[in-house]
Amino acid sequence: MKLRPNWRVLAVVLILAIIAGRQIAVELRPSFLRPGLHLRAYVGNTADGTLSVVDLVTLSSVATISVGSGPSGLRAHPTRNEIWGLSSTGGYAWVLDVKTNRLVAHIAVGAAPYALDFSPDGRRAYVASPGSNTVVAIDCATRQVVASGRAGRGPWIARVSPDGSVIVVSNRDDSTVSLLDPLTLVSRGVIGVVPHPEQIEILPDNSKAYVTSGIADEISVVDLRRKVLIVNLGLGGTPYDLILKPDGGELYIPSSNAHGLLIVNTQTNEVGDFLLLGMSPSAGTLEASSGTLYVSDSAAAHIVPVAIDARQIGRPITVGQGPQTCSLTPGGDILLAVDTASSDLAVIRVKTSSLITLIPVGAGPRDLAIKMF
Repeated sequence: MKLRPNWRVLAVVLILAIIAGRQIAVELRPSFLRPGLHLRAYVGNTADGTLSVVDLVTLSSVATISVGSGPSGLRAHPTRNEIWGLSSTGGYAWVLDVKTNRLVAHIAVGAAPYALDFSPDGRRAYVASPGSNTVVAIDCATRQVVASGRAGRGPWIARVSPDGSVIVVSNRDDSTVSLLDPLTLVSRGVIGVVPHPEQIEILPDNSKAYVTSGIADEISVVDLRRKVLIVNLGLGGTPYDLILKPDGGELYIPSSNAHGLLIVNTQTNEVGDFLLLGMSPSAGTLEASSGTLYVSDSAAAHIVPVAIDARQIGRPITVGQGPQTCSLTPGGDILLAVDTASSDLAVIRVKTSSLITLIPVGAGPRDLAIKMF
């Protein structure tokens, strides 16, 4: 006997399949993303001088753009639909229009630039160039250098204070930091700090700067108002990254050779706690609403979530081969991790702490920027 298809059952199954598919798509789509908005990741690939553009809605690579050898310092412009970066070998800043995926400017900034920073209003970009011992200010609208100044020897990073009132520059070759006027780049003072200073983090109230050493297990605490060194603070491990709590109360420092997370109380300027995390924790990003810090462990090939208030370590999230730089999308729905060893971008669903996918990028990826437009 020939069975007749039950069209009602088939229709119900089809409707349920459509609903399930839509629900899965909604689960993967960032909750804040409205129709018409785009969310993309930009990965700088040091080995081939390219920029990989990844669509975080379709979870696919959409473009590979040549930006010049030694790309570094990727930053999403705070007010313009642009990604800025540097060619450390070429000695210039480049600007990408995110709507067209085309480079729209090359700006000479001096030899061997490594990082850039924007003023709070997004009108200026600042770049230190250790190869030429200069710091330049760029007008972001005209893309012209509008000021140039000198800090110390080997200026590594020029960091803008949250209120835009001062530029703090770490001078790697003479172990000082320079304080520069943001308009003229004229020196306002020079302060001795830890040997070979590199990274800088400034408190939200603009009162203090924390500066890492590239060769010692120390950080310097600098009083920006009195322009003096407060203390060189011993850590017991090499500082690899600086992640500041949004209220400025604590500073989190992953340390590979200490195999854990050092926690500095910014009121007392003391190491207040230490959490053992794994083999080689190196970089982190903080999801403020949940108070979860995500720390990449390049040797263990996973990311460790840490509940910072409770000081509790969560279940590691396995990703790629050697995760390094990591960052959260706006809203904190998706965690991204650049995997230098496997040349992938790991995409992680924060809600479930699970890997969604690995997206191939260029060779030797390092820096990461995220832009919604």
